[in-house]
Amino acid sequence: MDVGTLIDAIVRQTTVLVAQLATAGGGRPQLAHTANQVFLDLVDSLKEQGLTSKVIADMFGLALRTYHSKIERLSESRTIRGRSLWEALLEYIENKSPVHRTDVLARFSYDDPISVRGVLKDLVDSGMVYRTGRGDDVQYRAAEQREIVAGRRGAEEAVANLVAMTVHRLAPASREDLASALSLDRERLDRALTQLLADGRIRSEASPERFVSDGCVLPLGDALGWEAAVFDHYQAMVSALCSKLRMGTRRASAGDLVGGSTFSYRVWCGHPYYEEATGLLAEFRTRGSRLREAIAEYNSTHSAAEEETVRVLSYAGQNVIGIENTGEETHD
Repeated sequence: MDVGTLIDAIVRQTTVLVAQLATAGGGRPQLAHTANQVFLDLVDSLKEQGLTSKVIADMFGLALRTYHSKIERLSESRTIRGRSLWEALLEYIENKSPVHRTDVLARFSYDDPISVRGVLKDLVDSGMVYRTGRGDDVQYRAAEQREIVAGRRGAEEAVANLVAMTVHRLAPASREDLASALSLDRERLDRALTQLLADGRIRSEASPERFVSDGCVLPLGDALGWEAAVFDHYQAMVSALCSKLRMGTRRASAGDLVGGSTFSYRVWCGHPYYEEATGLLAEFRTRGSRLREAIAEYNSTHSAAEEETVRVLSYAGQNVIGIENTGEETHD
């Protein structure tokens, strides 16, 4: 088995997903920290598998001294997260507001103009800055505090949904567990936890502090829940694959409790099985929701010792891309 080829293919697909997320809705999030973060997280994961620093350095093709130097350098700069230009632009606009775009570009003439324009767009899209005029007459004005609060409300709720979902999956989870799983800075994490505790969506267990959740449901059609839903689905898929790999299983069987299946169907409008094929996702959602409600009702009057319970994490996805599919079936 060529594991290297498989890793390359998975990394490629992951970068496609990251690029799609980075451009969703016209946004332009900061990505300067991403490559460094991927390296550090991969090193941490390899260490969790019991590998030594020397072995990990060899896997990256680095001398041990170079490896340690890189770890130290990236760890020191990780908290910056590539936001210095973003912060500098915002501070300049706040102090000079309103300010013409030509003045902004002149002030930051030593920076890449494409990056400056990109950050300006990001500031406008995030509601931190307002833009008026066209062409050379474009002006930027920093948002007032009441406007910032209103603009942040949706973003804060989206982060809270993401944290709530992660607490539910990792429970009991510490702040360190959540910060590591989500790569969130402590300030944003603390705000989300405070909101979730106040709403009763999570609970805190002391000595040491851990967070737990009795359930996390993102209703269909919730515009503020899509980030958490994307992360939850991706995390569920990855955790199932990792569990199967840890068990040393390299093939599927009819009685598997861990794994997944991918089916591809070739149908068209008017095909006798078109509705059945395209309706699999809706069917899974309906059945899963009914089962969740039934289990929750039963559990409200029955209980078992924590060590006796198991958590079943099911996931399903569907994509309709046309009639060129071949009807092949694969299992992971």
